[in-house]
Amino acid sequence: MTLGAPLGWLLVVYIGSLAALLITALYTRDPFTNDIVKDISLDNFRDIWESDVYRTVTVRTVFVGISVTVIDIVIALPAAFFLAKVATPRFRRMLVAGVLLPLWASYLVKAYAWRIILNPEAGVLKETFGWSPGFDLRATILVLAYLWLPYMVIPIYAGFERLPDSLLEASADMGGKTFRTLRSVVLPMIYPAVVAGSVFTFALSMGDYIAVSIVGGKTQMLGNVIYRNFLSPDLPFAAALALIPVFVMTLYLLAIRRTGALDSL
Repeated sequence: MTLGAPLGWLLVVYIGSLAALLITALYTRDPFTNDIVKDISLDNFRDIWESDVYRTVTVRTVFVGISVTVIDIVIALPAAFFLAKVATPRFRRMLVAGVLLPLWASYLVKAYAWRIILNPEAGVLKETFGWSPGFDLRATILVLAYLWLPYMVIPIYAGFERLPDSLLEASADMGGKTFRTLRSVVLPMIYPAVVAGSVFTFALSMGDYIAVSIVGGKTQMLGNVIYRNFLSPDLPFAAALALIPVFVMTLYLLAIRRTGALDSL
């Protein structure tokens, strides 16, 4: 009862915001006066669907989100396992603080630091190794994977902490090899935690527009296109574009819900 009113208010605000976004997306813009024409129309969605540019940007954005999520999972699994099952309690606290420490730094500071590192002319990588990927799609994926890595490590770490050591010992006593133990015992237990982390990394990557502007060069993602249309200003078209990440995330959540992972969180 105590939390009912705040949660209800948050639900109203959230649903109301999505409804306002949808209604705005159904409006159009007068090309001469830039005024919003409040006539219900699907023109914005039709323009997005018929444009090769917006389809390409959408596919690229989804690809970046998937790539960042996969990279973070590959890094977070062994890191979180070491934190939860190998490190001593004192060392574990230091490592957890180290994982969380980047979250205390400014987003812009970290993004511009990576710009200095990746600069193809006089960056740290160029000066040290004689090569740098420069500012492109690869740089965007690399920087986003770094930025969102803590959001993957912490849920998986929590999942490993809930994994009883007795299960690992029982698997070893029954002759289970390392790979069999990971596949049959560990992964089913921490799968919900991996899903939780993936929701963060995928959603944050889909909605990012600052990092790609700093290190992406000519790379365009949905966030950049939405921001540009917002400044133009073409609010109805920007609203229609903003519904694409919402739609993609809804499909993603429905897909993982069918696996039952959300019920175990």
